Amino acid sequence: MQLPAQAAKEDPQVPQTLDAAAVRTWCSLALDALGRDREEIDAINVYPVADGDTGTNLYLTVESAARAVEAVFDAHATGTSVPDLPDTVRAMAHGALIGARGNSGTILAQLLRGMAEVLGEDRADRGDGADGAARGGGDHLARALHRAAELAREAVAHPVEGTILTVASAAADAAARTRPTVDGATGDGAAYGDGAAVHAAYAGARVALAATPGQLAVLGRAGVVDAGGRGLLAVLAALVEAVTGDAPSPVAPGARPHELPAVVESCDADDSPAGPAFEVIYLLETDEPGIARLRRRLDALGDSLVVVGGDGLWNVHVHVDDAGAAVEAAVEAGRPYRIRITHFGAAAGHQRERAQRAVVAVVPGEGLAGLCAEAGATTVLARPGEPPASGELVDAIRRAHAHEVVLLPNDAELRHTAAAAAEQARAEGIRVALIPTRAAVQGIAALAVHEPGRRFDEDVVAMTSAAGATRYAELAVAERQSWTMAGICQAGDLLGLIDGDVAVIGTELAATAETVLDRMLSAGGELVTLVLGQDVPDTLAERLERYVRDGHLAVDTVVYRGGHQSAPLLIGVE
Repeated sequence: MQLPAQAAKEDPQVPQTLDAAAVRTWCSLALDALGRDREEIDAINVYPVADGDTGTNLYLTVESAARAVEAVFDAHATGTSVPDLPDTVRAMAHGALIGARGNSGTILAQLLRGMAEVLGEDRADRGDGADGAARGGGDHLARALHRAAELAREAVAHPVEGTILTVASAAADAAARTRPTVDGATGDGAAYGDGAAVHAAYAGARVALAATPGQLAVLGRAGVVDAGGRGLLAVLAALVEAVTGDAPSPVAPGARPHELPAVVESCDADDSPAGPAFEVIYLLETDEPGIARLRRRLDALGDSLVVVGGDGLWNVHVHVDDAGAAVEAAVEAGRPYRIRITHFGAAAGHQRERAQRAVVAVVPGEGLAGLCAEAGATTVLARPGEPPASGELVDAIRRAHAHEVVLLPNDAELRHTAAAAAEQARAEGIRVALIPTRAAVQGIAALAVHEPGRRFDEDVVAMTSAAGATRYAELAVAERQSWTMAGICQAGDLLGLIDGDVAVIGTELAATAETVLDRMLSAGGELVTLVLGQDVPDTLAERLERYVRDGHLAVDTVVYRGGHQSAPLLIGVE
């Protein structure tokens, strides 16, 4: 993503300020820096899980922040006004929140939120000029860094020293200590510009980063600094350049900044116990009481819990063994979406090598997300009416962290999007096979025969055959009067779609489902799969199981809970 770099050196006698244009430049420079250092930061990622993606996660988080800032500037492009500082920093923080990836990316989003709280204060309260730049000078920025570090620590269930939190706190402390005094009293804030504050913050962060191997045993054993802290140092270096025009001297991403030019190659798996099997991340709409209950529930389920955000929107990150339980907790607390579940696989045992093969599946509900994740797949949740973009699928392929990936779009409408994602991933050196599954039940069938131990081509053929042998249906509610292949439907009618075409029109869910099953099983079948939506009672599944058993003795039935999905019932017949 290319953004305009607008930093320029200023007269050192003139107080230098962080205004809206500087924030825009900061995002651009930070994105460039993380893009350059991403792979090397990934390589030193040994804590909390050695999954080699910290640099990538930070890059994606900043990319989302940068896009949000650009959107603010684009909104002013046709007029004579320019964005002010509060609007810009709030956009940056919101963009980071909705796009946060991984443990470090989620914490970075909260750091930016903390800065935005202070920098986005009402201009009349703090005496801004017309250009939106604060007259509070470096003291104002120092307070912003302090609030950022404070909020980040509050967001982490069990803060650990020697991490990005330590580096953030050191940056804030250094910026605060640098404020000049006159005769022992606080000096004139205008004499202490943002330039001095950001230089001090960067220097403090650099010293703190160098000390992280002595604070966290796993870093000391590997001979590296904390990867998240190293990424934050790159972001702070970009801030220095955006405000002052001076680019700090680069730090080798794998090294302790002052002494140790070492890059980790591996981490002894025997030194640390294996962690949880899954990383679960989602956005959640809920209130403060809801998030408090969720924190308690997730803290009991796993570790690496980070909950960031506020004002009704939160980004939740946790490592757990039971991915389904983590998602169920979100459903009980509010409305989750953009659910991402990643199976750590070998990384959970602190092995740094990529897996040989992985499966990425798009699923229509959080229930199926948990089911597929437990089967070892990396999942992408498709919200009703909001299919994932190709970038989300590419991100999921990267998160799968494998040389070979089988992609299951599970939706006929996603075939072109999935094909574009597969092509981009192949350009990055990942071998991707796209199986054109048109429904979630076909994806379940393909995943059931997946065997990572056999040759890639053989595995793909077996999964394709299983998906192709599965007929699919769904029951949907008609939104308006319409002509269909089964006749004219009215708004509110139940539509039984078989292989994508309307085959049955009904008024009652169970009776319509029975008619659909009759038509599907008339051509034979060995297994019926039922996926129930969030509000469908268990009694429906019990009735349909009896119906199949009574009419087709040799046919088995399995039932899954799909959670919030567009259709109340999905049906598969193999």
